[in-house]
Amino acid sequence: MTTSTADLDRLVAAAAAAAPVWRASSAGDRARWLRAAAAALDAHADELVAIADEETRLGETRLRGEVGRTTGQLRLFADVVEEGSYLEITVDDADAGATPPRPELRRMLTGVGPVAVFSASNFPFAFSVAGGDTASALAAGNPVIVKAHSGHPRLSERTAAIVSDALEAAGAPAGSLALVEGREAGNALVQHPSIQAAGFTGSLGGGRALFDLATGRPDPIPFYGELGSVNPVVITAAAVDRRGSALAQGLVASFTLGVGQFCTKPGVVFVPAGSGFDQLIAPLVPGAAGGRLLTDRITAAFPSGVAHLEGDPSVSVVAGAAAQSGDIAAPVVLRTDAVAVAERPETLLAECFGPVTLLVEYADAADLHRALEAVPGSLTATLHAEDDEPVEAILEVLVRKAGRVLFAGWPTGVAVTWSQQHGGPWPATTSLHTSVGATAIRRFLRPVVFQDAPQRLLPAVLRDDAYPSLPHRRNGVLTLP
Repeated sequence: MTTSTADLDRLVAAAAAAAPVWRASSAGDRARWLRAAAAALDAHADELVAIADEETRLGETRLRGEVGRTTGQLRLFADVVEEGSYLEITVDDADAGATPPRPELRRMLTGVGPVAVFSASNFPFAFSVAGGDTASALAAGNPVIVKAHSGHPRLSERTAAIVSDALEAAGAPAGSLALVEGREAGNALVQHPSIQAAGFTGSLGGGRALFDLATGRPDPIPFYGELGSVNPVVITAAAVDRRGSALAQGLVASFTLGVGQFCTKPGVVFVPAGSGFDQLIAPLVPGAAGGRLLTDRITAAFPSGVAHLEGDPSVSVVAGAAAQSGDIAAPVVLRTDAVAVAERPETLLAECFGPVTLLVEYADAADLHRALEAVPGSLTATLHAEDDEPVEAILEVLVRKAGRVLFAGWPTGVAVTWSQQHGGPWPATTSLHTSVGATAIRRFLRPVVFQDAPQRLLPAVLRDDAYPSLPHRRNGVLTLP
């Protein structure tokens, strides 16, 4: 089903009419609206999980957990709104004696206006209709129009109805949340002149196409896309010697989690040549769980993705079957060397969505560094080393390549917190911002300064009776009430 042009225009017009109400809403009202949406989703969890289980093949346990993450995100952003530092309130008093003379300036961040959000396939709750992009855009004071993912249309429609009704019942204006369906509607949405920003989680190809549409408008808008990531892991010889078995077990659990359909899956793992790590991991793979992939399109793409990697002359199979068939994706571990990766990164470092990872054997530090430099920007990078090892040079490369650097554990699993960074250099994301955690709100805000404004015409939070009670900077001095 595709949303018609007339219906799209009607929904965007309603969002545009709601935008001033959201922008001017008090922290208390906005937080209450977000918590009402969370409560409604929790109340309908049984119904929503049943629909999601039919459409996504993810299973009830995983889906119930994801509902909890989704409602938790909404409540986190309610807390963010009430705390107030996201506004970045800054005041400079007038000073006639300054050179040049300084007027009174009051600065804050405010909502950009109606936001388009594009749902992801692999998280039908947490990165979908009421997911992190929607929660952060609403918290910033913007209505949202969501482009439903074709992999879970009924779930999208029901979630949108529940959240929209809950928002309006709590006092939010009509037009606060709406849903459109179909690729053509999605393209038209990101180009609509009333849409002021867009958030996206999905493939590199699809995201790049929408990014070009957003930036190619007569009035370009920011496009915040999470597009692809191989999430490199570096394991040193000392780490293999001291805890190789545990690392092998952790890697298998991580790259097969969710049948390898996490954007933080460790897709390329650098290990010392001759360390025997491949022998540690090989017996673990046959017992690892495979499963059905999210959609027919993803199911069809996985065998060709594995074949693309396995077709390189440097690649051999460590465990599992490179030849995939049927609708069950089976885990597979491949092996290559660092020289080949440095020479052919476009082949060997291509993201493959599903339960596959590539071991890259390096001979020495120089070999490793050449290969690491070829790794594209990623959401995460992981370093497994011992405390007494000189790994500063490796770390410097990993910090340049990723937004989150891990020193223990594995990258699958993203905590939704104030300090989280879920974003990295291109092609991981199209911007420097995170799409998970409290600071995701920054994507849907813009700065505005009021110069010598009368108190009555200032936004409520910038007036003398309000801003001193909020985190603010006055004449260069930061104050945290």
